[in-house]
Amino acid sequence: MGVFSSAGGNLSGSAFPRSGSDAPDDRDNEVRDFPVVWAAPGTIARTLPWRLDPGRSDGKLYGTHAIVTDRRLVVVGFPFHKKDPRNIDDQLLWEVPRSAVRRVERKDFKDGSDFTVTFMDDSWCRLSSIRRQRLTRHLVSPIELLSKDSLTEAQRSAVATYTSRIQAPDGVSPVISRPPGGHYRVEFLLPSKLDAFFGASETNMLMDSTGREVQPADYRPEDL
Repeated sequence: MGVFSSAGGNLSGSAFPRSGSDAPDDRDNEVRDFPVVWAAPGTIARTLPWRLDPGRSDGKLYGTHAIVTDRRLVVVGFPFHKKDPRNIDDQLLWEVPRSAVRRVERKDFKDGSDFTVTFMDDSWCRLSSIRRQRLTRHLVSPIELLSKDSLTEAQRSAVATYTSRIQAPDGVSPVISRPPGGHYRVEFLLPSKLDAFFGASETNMLMDSTGREVQPADYRPEDL
């Protein structure tokens, strides 16, 4: 099962202080009222774990992370030790098949770290993550995933060079994708970079169709 992204920072129904937009795009639910969950009894959003509620779970003592794989959207939780960011003894709190997610939308009002998840039964929740861009990358719109066998010889050589450069351990495979901009993203989620607050930090490289590494100054908005 491929893990595409993992984000921490205590995923919750409240946002972290960040720069966002002063203009709401959903005034009823962002200004007049601010629900975290709209869910009738028996709907998917109603099953979300109570640890996501900042009024019931202290983010300074308990961490919640979201994990996106090729099959599932998962929420895990664990006691949070600020002075020991490597201490991640997590437990599965909630999971849902990707097929149960109708759409995911980024919401920039106020803090710029929120996003909504609407399920196939039209129940929905609004959550927050300091790694919102990465966490929602494979959920907001489909991204073409590629196998190494589908790459050209020059591209495979570039991937092998990058794998050696970052000293990726055996058994850790890259996630290779083609963002809308047309470049190729090669990223690793390395166990050595797991952090109780930030989640899994990716190490990535962008290359073009010839296998040439694209420098950050040449990134396109679609590459992000």
